Amino acid sequence: MTRRQFLRQAMQIGGATVSAGAIIPASVLGGRGRVLPSEKITIGCLGAGPQGTARMRDFLEHDDAQVVAVCDVKSDRLALAKNLVDEHYGTRDCASYHDFRDLLQRDDVDAILDATPDHWHVLTALAVVKAGKDVYLEKPMGLSLEEDQMLREAVHRYGRIFQFGTQQRSDRNFRFACELVRNGYIGELQSINVWSPASSPGGPDEPAPVPDHLDYEFWLGPAPRTPYTEYKCSDQSDKKTWWFNSDYALGFIAGWGIHPMDIALWGGEPFLNGPVEVEGTGIFPGQGACDTATNWDITLRSATGITINFSGVPTISNQISPAGERVVEEWREQYPGAGSHGNTFDGTEGWVHVDRSGIDARPKSLLDIHLKPDEEHMYESPQHVRNFLDCVKSRSKTICPVDTAVRADIACHISDIAIRLGCKLTWDPDQEQFRNDQTANNFLKRSWRSPWGEGFAGI
Repeated sequence: MTRRQFLRQAMQIGGATVSAGAIIPASVLGGRGRVLPSEKITIGCLGAGPQGTARMRDFLEHDDAQVVAVCDVKSDRLALAKNLVDEHYGTRDCASYHDFRDLLQRDDVDAILDATPDHWHVLTALAVVKAGKDVYLEKPMGLSLEEDQMLREAVHRYGRIFQFGTQQRSDRNFRFACELVRNGYIGELQSINVWSPASSPGGPDEPAPVPDHLDYEFWLGPAPRTPYTEYKCSDQSDKKTWWFNSDYALGFIAGWGIHPMDIALWGGEPFLNGPVEVEGTGIFPGQGACDTATNWDITLRSATGITINFSGVPTISNQISPAGERVVEEWREQYPGAGSHGNTFDGTEGWVHVDRSGIDARPKSLLDIHLKPDEEHMYESPQHVRNFLDCVKSRSKTICPVDTAVRADIACHISDIAIRLGCKLTWDPDQEQFRNDQTANNFLKRSWRSPWGEGFAGI
């Protein structure tokens, strides 16, 4: 069977699965006491870089999951991932793949951890769900809104379980902050401050030899064919440049900004219940390999009366720069616990600030609140991977299902488009397009280099 035949067959099988109702693999039915091999959720891992390896370790911690295969186009990272899995289980059974399509042909794999580079996220996730497997997808989602929409439709059409890698939702402090807001403890919500580290500038842009361990043509995949440059695909976060190059990512406005933006929309859920005006400024580097925004100051105004202020904290080599430190100090004048990232919800009777270091509020007594039984208790997840595994078994929605993920990703996209165009735009969340601005709407689509788009258009 050729790969193209496989993709067509996967689409047909997926359609049949939906027609017959969701089919639960026998391997996820569970059992009492010790978890037998036949009762474990079998996991395949796409992408064995630092982020993928970290998430893979999370899956290895759970007795009812079994990592059976790893895949990467870097031979050194692939070998490291296989060895890690084999050492954990005390076997040599973990399979390794260079091509993700070969892994997806296995009918004994229930779910996929997708931690590929950003420009591969949607294409690989589409292949995963069409092959009848559930997916844990690292953030951000797509490089365009059209990609997000395609994946959302496919997840629903093929009845797959989807978890987005916005793990802050599985942290008690973020959930509690949103519960305080949604139950009115800070009064009427007026504004939400959102900030995160911004993209780094610079990076070598002269053509360089491709490392022996890297299949560069396969790594490029759907992205434009460009010469390899030093550090483009580096594993070191302070060196790699693809994070901040628009051929492969939106930069940290989405790659990091998606985390606080997701929390902003979780706590301020009414925000997208009507048109949103978005405008702001951004700084884009004029030279070097990196070309995504190294700073931004964006305002999103909702028809509901809520405002989101979205800021980027300048960085150099993925470390907060002196200019970034000044931005953080400004936040601390109002919110003492502010750091390089976070959220604050401001209401008529107080505020709550939350980031990965903790939670603060004014008045302080808000932190001692115990929700009453009849108040809104939000979805509680003990741990992000654990929540995904539980939902694979129960076939219920994860804490960050695909519709929720797309909404947050859209907020990052329209913010990026607004600063690139340098004008005020009006976003219609119902139509999922900008009102009366075709130039802005042209940014909502992006083509895939042939032949990678074949088989995915018109799902």
